[in-house]
Amino acid sequence: MHYSAGNYEAFARPRKPKGVEEKSAWFVGAGLASLAGAAFLIRDGQMSGEKITVLERLALPGGALDGIKEPKKGFVIRGGREMEEHFECLWDLYRSIPSLEIDGASVLDEFYWLNKDDPNVSHRRATVNRGQDAHTDGKFALSQGVQNEIAHVFLATREDMENKRINEVFTQEFLDSNFWLYWRTMFAFEEWHSALEFKLYLHRFIQHIGGLPDLSSLKFTKYNQYESLVLPLYRWLLDQGVTFHFSTEVTDVGVQVDGERKQATRIDWVREGEAGGVDLTANDLVFVTIGSLTENSDEGDHHTPARLNTGPAPAWDLWRTIAAKDPAFGRPDVFGAHIPETKWESATVTTLDARIPEYIQTICGRDPFSGKVVTGGIVTAKDSSWLMSWTVNRQPHFKQQPADQIVVWVYALMTDTPGDYTGKTIQESTGEEITQEWLYHLGVPEADIPELAATGAKTVPVMMPYVTAFFMPRQKGDRPDVVPQGSVNLAFIGQFAESKERDCIFTTEYSVRTPMEAVYTLLDIERGVPEVFGSTYDVRYLLNAMHRMRDNEPLKVPGGRLGKHMLHKKVDKTEIGQLLAQFGILED
Repeated sequence: MHYSAGNYEAFARPRKPKGVEEKSAWFVGAGLASLAGAAFLIRDGQMSGEKITVLERLALPGGALDGIKEPKKGFVIRGGREMEEHFECLWDLYRSIPSLEIDGASVLDEFYWLNKDDPNVSHRRATVNRGQDAHTDGKFALSQGVQNEIAHVFLATREDMENKRINEVFTQEFLDSNFWLYWRTMFAFEEWHSALEFKLYLHRFIQHIGGLPDLSSLKFTKYNQYESLVLPLYRWLLDQGVTFHFSTEVTDVGVQVDGERKQATRIDWVREGEAGGVDLTANDLVFVTIGSLTENSDEGDHHTPARLNTGPAPAWDLWRTIAAKDPAFGRPDVFGAHIPETKWESATVTTLDARIPEYIQTICGRDPFSGKVVTGGIVTAKDSSWLMSWTVNRQPHFKQQPADQIVVWVYALMTDTPGDYTGKTIQESTGEEITQEWLYHLGVPEADIPELAATGAKTVPVMMPYVTAFFMPRQKGDRPDVVPQGSVNLAFIGQFAESKERDCIFTTEYSVRTPMEAVYTLLDIERGVPEVFGSTYDVRYLLNAMHRMRDNEPLKVPGGRLGKHMLHKKVDKTEIGQLLAQFGILED
């Protein structure tokens, strides 16, 4: 397996791998990673879909990419996925998956046209004082000292950032900045999360630093991720003959370790209370999604709080069982044994009263019923004690959503802090109480809040104990390599597998990159896996990011007018001078 960039290998079709006819494949989990891996086996590995089996504990595919209508509760989305044009592996996959919306188009075509016609941008990224503009004015307001802190982390080696928390490498001044407000609420980072992952995000998205204040760097699907991304891929796989076994909990993957050689030899499962399994040979490829950010999620309803489920966690217990067989299989408790630091709660609000969308429109400056971009990403109530953020994506967000309803996603980073209106933590709150807190920060008159929250909306809260587990401080070896050294038929995929590329986690891209690497490695596919977009090595993006983090203020040249004159004389008629002028780095 190798990485590549450019059109030469992007459009090449690999030849059929030697011996693929004798091989079969088993996937543990039916999230995006497994669905993508099965698609790459068929498209690029030219394996028959009838030789691929997917085992899933839940009753439907998609994993964290969800979106469903619960008959008695209402619409539910546990989270949303922010995407951009340089998710190279994701778009490589979806260029081949037919759209369910447009005849003759791919999912990528559909997504591309949608975001061309309706580009994303936020008109109000943050509020204070119950819905008033926070007047961050798109600025980061970073002192030179804080800019130096960011530069230090950017230039540090990965090893320097291992096992360090964000609040160990940044001062309180950084943590009080607009930059951190934009960053933490957009990506769900906490102060105690991994400084290494923060660094990887900086490198990965350096080309989008300027889009943090207005979210103009983001692109979104037309509907929820289940209907827009999971369903087209799932139906295509069914058409190819792939077998899915739902309500099937995998309890162990047997591995024979002989020196460096590692071979998966058996999969054990429980289905409808009956133990079962399959013996494997070296020709049976096994792809295991380890860990889970949505494991043990618990739904409340409008009158019942969501419950924090700290009990047995099958996905995490499976990884622990496998990891005990060899040190190369990772250290799951680095991530999955810290629920107080990895939990947060979200809620899906469905509006039933026409007055609520009016308050949404006042804040975002757009008609929520237009079918186009509404909030343009999250709106953060900056002075919320929960640090509440909320978003309204294009409506309808569900194909079966009534035309007079709006679906809103709300989440809070401060799970254990009492609310400003209810006095309760979000963890203690019913859907109705979460609605009250949201309406309060929306600017609804306090006298109207109880009635609107009681009858004007239906809200489903969801507590997720492990949702930021992958952000816990880590070091090399805590996550197993996608294909461990010496493995002949076993690969790990998903957010907790270690790609050799410099990618970051909590993205749909990472969920597609790891299975692509796994399939290309185990089948020795001759086509390259797309490398991460090289913005971090492109001086244009670096200069632009520096200029934007300085709120477009040019650098002050030492030596006053004479120093400025001498510097301009040296660089103005060079390529360097042209670049510095293009990105406004130097004073005129």
